[in-house]
Amino acid sequence: MKALVTGATGFVGPRLLRLLDAPVVLSRDPERARASLGHRVGRVVRWNPAEGPPPPEAFDGIDAVFHLAGESVSAGRWTAAQKARIRDSRVVGTRHLVQGIAQAERKPEVLVSASAVGYYGDRGDEELTESAPPADDFLGRVCVEWEQEALAASGLGVRVVTARTGIVLGAGGGALGKMLTPFRLGAGGPLGNGRQWMPWIHVADLARLYVHSAEHRQPTISGPVNAVAPNPVRNSEFTKALGRAVHRPAFMPAPYLGLRLVFGEFAQVLFASQRVIPRVALETGFIFQFPDIDGALREILSTAA
Repeated sequence: MKALVTGATGFVGPRLLRLLDAPVVLSRDPERARASLGHRVGRVVRWNPAEGPPPPEAFDGIDAVFHLAGESVSAGRWTAAQKARIRDSRVVGTRHLVQGIAQAERKPEVLVSASAVGYYGDRGDEELTESAPPADDFLGRVCVEWEQEALAASGLGVRVVTARTGIVLGAGGGALGKMLTPFRLGAGGPLGNGRQWMPWIHVADLARLYVHSAEHRQPTISGPVNAVAPNPVRNSEFTKALGRAVHRPAFMPAPYLGLRLVFGEFAQVLFASQRVIPRVALETGFIFQFPDIDGALREILSTAA
């Protein structure tokens, strides 16, 4: 499978590249991407997602496109300008990518486009499979538009998978990188009462699930795929597991009002409850290497040590 990847220099991209054979990478800064990714990539092609479609020749010989690019939702307060950047980096960027596919002489067979569990919003204890409806909030609406832009490629004869990704855990950054310092200092604890469900996934399983979604043909996977571990945990369970992993107490709760002052509207996302189940992954035979939070955290922290 010859692949093209966007967002390759992000947290998940390098793990995906390990599973691919000299993929083509699209990047705003090819020199920086080449220096960062080195031998793991083949061609690096300049592309700014905000400005227009990639050059058609970027898709020459490509079988699968993995679209991971997008502004981080946790980078700063959600001002009007930041919310516009979050939306446009996903919606407009994906629209331009599909326009590039439309201009290619030979279309790829499959587009695996990242989406997010933010699609579902705050749903309490409800089990959320891929057929659950979207939330009518900022992230829910962004995810709906984002997925619609990706699904437009199906009109070009391209199979489209939208991977609704949960909290990605791994060494060297991501969500866990922001949590470790307070927990190691003994200042970690649950968010509020800790009863909200946390849909999480180990970064290695996420990269493997992207490839599984692209390659699996019996039956063919298309449409939404919940890219989360099969065992979601409540925030209080996650907190205890992380405390055990770093050998520190974890009992200092973070109040909603305090985080609202720090993060603004994004605090609502931190406290949202999403009991997301990866039904499509399980029904198509995907085997999670890290199905449980304790094992995932042990592996990550042993790697980071």
